[in-house]
Amino acid sequence: MQDEVLPAEPVYREQLIGGTDHRQWRQPPVMEALKARARAAGLWNLFLPDAKDGQGLSHVEYASLAEIMGHSFIAPEVFNCAAPDSGNMEVLHRYGSPMQRERWLAPLLSGEIRSGFAMTEPDVASSDATNMQATARVEGNEVVLDGRKWWTTGAGHPHCRFVIFMGLSDANAEPHRRHSMVICPLDHPGVRIERMLPVFHDVDEPSGHGEMSFDHVRLPLDHVILAPGAGFEIAQGRLGPGRVHHCMRALGAAERALSLLVERATTRVAFGKPLLQLGGNADIVANLRMAIEQARLLTLKTAWTLDTQGSKAALSLISQIKVVVPMVAQQAADAAIQIHGGAGLSDDFPLARLYTYARVLRLADGPDEVHRAVVARLEAKAQQIRKEIT
Repeated sequence: MQDEVLPAEPVYREQLIGGTDHRQWRQPPVMEALKARARAAGLWNLFLPDAKDGQGLSHVEYASLAEIMGHSFIAPEVFNCAAPDSGNMEVLHRYGSPMQRERWLAPLLSGEIRSGFAMTEPDVASSDATNMQATARVEGNEVVLDGRKWWTTGAGHPHCRFVIFMGLSDANAEPHRRHSMVICPLDHPGVRIERMLPVFHDVDEPSGHGEMSFDHVRLPLDHVILAPGAGFEIAQGRLGPGRVHHCMRALGAAERALSLLVERATTRVAFGKPLLQLGGNADIVANLRMAIEQARLLTLKTAWTLDTQGSKAALSLISQIKVVVPMVAQQAADAAIQIHGGAGLSDDFPLARLYTYARVLRLADGPDEVHRAVVARLEAKAQQIRKEIT
């Protein structure tokens, strides 16, 4: 990270094309060079607990690496650990058929292609995934996709070759058996990328966040992952580890923001004193340090619970970190922007992007309110169980 990745960040930015037309985007050559060096060093697919295709690391072991990678926006891709590819690789590794693993998982594992995940929709409240209107109907030996998706991260990348589409297959089934996940190649007839959605005026080149339409897209039935109706089962298996990864990367971002804050506060002088000695700035630094440490311990406990007891036992913890960590990262970035003054709003420092990343994470994979509701429901249930026992 120190010798290879962080020094390459300005080179990466210089090699971007610029503009909102994703069809003109290209992969910065420095990224492919970094990926080759990382793979040669054995620092590849670190997130995958399988020793054959990954590194065989536990969630706790990988968590610390995810935090280190979180110091840089480009680092996860360097080590082939970037979302949404990492989540898609986990899905295909755990639930994919032999054909799906050979055709789609293998090139993802080697870093040859990238992918997207098409779930959120523009016309419904996606905080409740059962609202989904896009369909994945089984017709004989085919599955037919129809609907509109947005915030499909990675869809604009020049190496993106497919998305995993989640849609309604059987409206009459039990609510969590109604949906299916389907591998949909981007070049298939009926698939259209309508636009790249800007986040705080930034289109996030070269990955982007696509709004996509699927117009009567007919695919062979073997493109359905696991089975029709298994969409929510797969999603639950995908989201637990993925949220730990997100949170640990966010802690890395928070650490970078705090480091920049302290450097600025100790080297800049105003009214005859270093900024750190003015107002409540020392308290801000101290509170951020304590908040980051607490958030890290909670996230590591979540990872440990996933390792030792499984995802069901970690449900409340997963929702807790999803609320706590992005808020801490947002606070760190906001405080660092404030201490930098006008410079903090510019692209001379990564702080505006760090803030954006943390703010987005409070919505991605479920908004804060949904996760608080999960924590409250599970806590009430746990308290009732304890009461019955005693």
